[in-house]
Amino acid sequence: MAEIGIAFQTDKPPGRYAELAAAAEAHGFDVVSVFADLLYQPPLPALLEMARATSRVRLGAACLNPYTQHPYEIAGGLAALEAASGGRAYLGLARGTWLDAIGIEQHRPLAYLRDTAAIVRALLSGDDRGYQGQAYRLAPGIRLRGRRPDRLPPLLLGTWGPRGAALAGEIADEIKVGGSANPAVVPLIRDRVRAGCRAAGRSEDEVRVVLGAVTVVDEDGAAARGRARTEVARYQDEAAGSLIPDAVLDRFAFSGTPEQVATLAERVLEAGADRVDFGTPHGLDDAKGVALLGTAVLPLLRRQGG
Repeated sequence: MAEIGIAFQTDKPPGRYAELAAAAEAHGFDVVSVFADLLYQPPLPALLEMARATSRVRLGAACLNPYTQHPYEIAGGLAALEAASGGRAYLGLARGTWLDAIGIEQHRPLAYLRDTAAIVRALLSGDDRGYQGQAYRLAPGIRLRGRRPDRLPPLLLGTWGPRGAALAGEIADEIKVGGSANPAVVPLIRDRVRAGCRAAGRSEDEVRVVLGAVTVVDEDGAAARGRARTEVARYQDEAAGSLIPDAVLDRFAFSGTPEQVATLAERVLEAGADRVDFGTPHGLDDAKGVALLGTAVLPLLRRQGG
């Protein structure tokens, strides 16, 4: 069965994350994610707050990048989240963007992703045989200190290129394409994932496909779509935001009235996606947007079989 997730930016005061996560769980969302965008608050404090306020939803960062955190730091944070949530954590990894602004070169991204995933898994499982990668290594006999989780949290890779998607097919449980609400992307990603699955001797059904995008819902559909144009333009050209045609906007955002947002999300699910993630800002007002997604959009999707 397809899942519906919701994702939050780390720009909120303490206490607000618990309120939003509790509301999302009460509305029936399956997954609550926190962004790990450059120069925002780190996602772990928000996730730990969310873990204490929920009991069912899966929780994770979408996504951590392996250039600004060493795998041992990621493993330690993931172990803390897994313990706080009672076994509901997932590990999200992506190469990250805009790191040149802080002087970090993103060379060999696939090696960094592969090595980070391997070392995190080794540390969390207690495998102390060591690991020799191209980007990172782990000496034999090294173990994560303190309590290890009872299971390995699932791995989500945020990527869309052919080689990144093939890597997801080899090692990941999920692949997320961020910034896309385009149904045509789903079969393309499945084809790219399939190559990695075959190389690793895995079934392509073992890798779930997730699409996430800017989301703005409001009873005033025109106002919602106007806000969505502004948000999408942040990733392109802000001055051109008002000029984005409707058909183009619908490839990059879920926006409009609850009925419009549900229709756009349903198209992605019908194309074969396993989950849709509704990203920030959710609405003209954050709390109202979350409430509308939960009380108006989510019931429409469930009724349609999403």
